[in-house]
Amino acid sequence: MAGNSSAQGAPGGRGVGPRKGQCLAFSSALPLEMPRLAPMVLLRTLPMIDFAVARRLMVDGQVRTSDVTDLRLIEAMLELPRELFLPGDKTALAYLDLDLPVTEGGEGAPVRRLLKPMVLAKLIQAAEVGEPDHVLDVGCASGYSSAVLARLARTVAALEQDPSLARLASANLLAVGAGNATVAAGPLTEGWPAAAPYDVIFLNGAVEVVPRALLRQLKEGGRLVCVLGREPPGKATLYRAVGQQVSGRPVFDASASLLPGFAEPPVFVF
Repeated sequence: MAGNSSAQGAPGGRGVGPRKGQCLAFSSALPLEMPRLAPMVLLRTLPMIDFAVARRLMVDGQVRTSDVTDLRLIEAMLELPRELFLPGDKTALAYLDLDLPVTEGGEGAPVRRLLKPMVLAKLIQAAEVGEPDHVLDVGCASGYSSAVLARLARTVAALEQDPSLARLASANLLAVGAGNATVAAGPLTEGWPAAAPYDVIFLNGAVEVVPRALLRQLKEGGRLVCVLGREPPGKATLYRAVGQQVSGRPVFDASASLLPGFAEPPVFVF
């Protein structure tokens, strides 16, 4: 389990508002006609991107337009540099409406991705994260979701089972001053009982089975949010613990990459 530390957060910036229709965060920086070059050559020839402007366009064009009205959440997404949480060759894509890869996968390891901004924001809003809350972020990957949650909650336990990603998340959270977030290394399906119970459990991806072990780590009145099912459309689902019971309800259609360990077991038909 990695420790936590604090530093100054990266400030947001002000920019122009979105144009009518879907906003591509860096569209204003691109020339009208692009040369036909290999992808990596093309990336090196792009003009310098104003990430502060791109961040504003992402929030105005993807988040606000999707009925996200929590001002604290909007402020956090305006201020946090999403590009910092991506590999260097993916930073130009940081503010697109995409699930962006943070690992390459291979040799049985799945590609790990950041949730697209709209899905992330709507799930966090559905969880109603408050200032006194203790949050478990399951599958934090490079730490972007944990950084957002740390702006809203009292404490965040960021759980990651990939050791290299856990180290990266620790460094990234330190860089943005998320001193109230601590990274824990362990299997995602088991949660992090050492710091339970939690007011909110946030799952960074889709699950095909209801995460029973995680539900048992909720406080009375605690909430768990996830994308249930990965075939489009999956359902963003909110679970709430009341008494000895946990009930769930769908809140919006969503798609996300499957989190490791949460696939439905195969059914054999004889």
